Amino acid sequence: MQFEVWAPEAGSALLCVAGGRLPMERDPLRAGWWTAEAEAADGDRYGFSLDDGPVLPDPRSRRQPDGPDGESAVVDHAAYDWRTAWAGRGLPGAVLYELHVGTFTEAGTFDAAAERLGHLVDLGITHVELMPVCPFPGTHGWGYEGVSLWAVHEPYGGPDGLKRFVDTAHGLGLAVLLDVVHNHLGPSGNHLPAFGPYFTDTHHTPWGSAVNLDAPGSDEVRAYLLGSALAWLRDYRLDGLRLDAVHALADGRALTFLEELSTAVDTLASELGRPLGLIAESDLCDPRTTTPRPEGGIGLHAQWNDDFHHALHTALTGESQGYYADFATAPLAALAKTVTRAFFHDGTYSSFRSRTHGRPVDVTRTPAHRFVGYAQTHDQIGNRALGDRLAAGLSPGLQACAAALVLTGPFTPMLFMGEEWGARTPWQFFTDHTDPELARAVRDGRRREFAAHGWAEGDIPDPQDPATRNRSCLDWSEPEREPHGRLRAWHRELITLRRALPDLSDPDLASVRTAFDEEARWIACRRGDLRIAVNLSGKPAAIPLGAGRHRAGGGRVLAAWEPAEAPGADGVLHLPPESCVVLADD
Repeated sequence: MQFEVWAPEAGSALLCVAGGRLPMERDPLRAGWWTAEAEAADGDRYGFSLDDGPVLPDPRSRRQPDGPDGESAVVDHAAYDWRTAWAGRGLPGAVLYELHVGTFTEAGTFDAAAERLGHLVDLGITHVELMPVCPFPGTHGWGYEGVSLWAVHEPYGGPDGLKRFVDTAHGLGLAVLLDVVHNHLGPSGNHLPAFGPYFTDTHHTPWGSAVNLDAPGSDEVRAYLLGSALAWLRDYRLDGLRLDAVHALADGRALTFLEELSTAVDTLASELGRPLGLIAESDLCDPRTTTPRPEGGIGLHAQWNDDFHHALHTALTGESQGYYADFATAPLAALAKTVTRAFFHDGTYSSFRSRTHGRPVDVTRTPAHRFVGYAQTHDQIGNRALGDRLAAGLSPGLQACAAALVLTGPFTPMLFMGEEWGARTPWQFFTDHTDPELARAVRDGRRREFAAHGWAEGDIPDPQDPATRNRSCLDWSEPEREPHGRLRAWHRELITLRRALPDLSDPDLASVRTAFDEEARWIACRRGDLRIAVNLSGKPAAIPLGAGRHRAGGGRVLAAWEPAEAPGADGVLHLPPESCVVLADD
């Protein structure tokens, strides 16, 4: 088989395979590339030595059986026998579920996670969004410090483990998305700088030098990232990618990397004959992220909507620290704005940033499903000092209200694993760095960060302590107990309604109507012939919804967290404390 590597600054290159060392030749047609032919089969180890240096793993390695610092292994993707014929499943109408393989089960493997997928099918989930699975040091971690962007973390099950997971999910009718990180690589096991200018000091990011998207040599770096993205979709039959922190991609070229990526993915979707999606994480509040390319946008298919999350979080908890300050002055007004206009910051002043921020969404032209709405994510839980979920501080009733606003709202809804039953297990920041100095730096840095916000350093969990990861694993006995079982049934009921009632998946954002009372702490939304009312107060609420559309006082209750009756002739809905209801006009 042919081996190749891009190393433009090397004077010589050796292929080290099956215990032998073969000289590589420069490719006369591709500047900076070295090639060699050698006999090799699936599983054979290999690496490259540049200028008689140490043997390094392949930057395009498909497998790292001994971790990021070990030799690479050949992977024959054609050897896997796929069981499921899969036509794909697009994002419109989707219900997403964010899942971390390492803590979804105590075993922390693809196979163990696959055994629990029936739970998601019963719940009504359509798309599983896996957190990053590229190799990283040790066994357990979040995955956002991965390296070897074409490979799969071996402790999870390696390449075949991911294929079995995707195959099982597709057999159950579940699409699978993967979170990928293009804005930085982990500090440990990252050998890319030895091969070429994969990073540049032209720009700087919170993680140091930026990935080289626009400096000299960036053509090959962009090709590296594009090839990785397409390989996930093609070789593992994934249905889409979630792109981590695209606002941190420093790219000054006229044709941006994200536009190239969206074009390439759309082309691959056409070739494969099944839908493929790209979902951005972005804090720019820029509708151009998901505006189609022919209309002057980047052309990604959806983006996370943190503004909706922040408004909902402040309304539920009353928290006002950090970026929540912009939303906490009038949280229900902020929530109403995000539900109808997508972004809270659409050219408004942000006190957190000390400047104006964002750009308005044209709600008459932008389908609502291009925005992902959620009450919790790995970021919003795990980046808290103690990794505490909403369930740690909110009553079951308020958790039910959050579910109602997410699952009946206009956006593509997403749940974080365990949210559906009000999991009480935290989801904390954990690492397994094999470098003692790096482990110490991460531990001390996190404790200093939260000490600056008033936390005692001793109260911050040690990321390197195995107990921190173990605490973060879901407790699968919880759904069998109350109030967890009731919350799970409520989420299932709402998802069933969303699937059955076209008004709840209507992409027309301009048609959504809201009313709210900041002091009384209630909010109501109209979606077509449906009305969703939520009382976040600890007192009963009298909510003036107005008469039903077809007859005075009309309407019927489709779902209610606590017993409630449709409004009478006066159009007033009487809702118990910390409760919510979905009504249909007769």
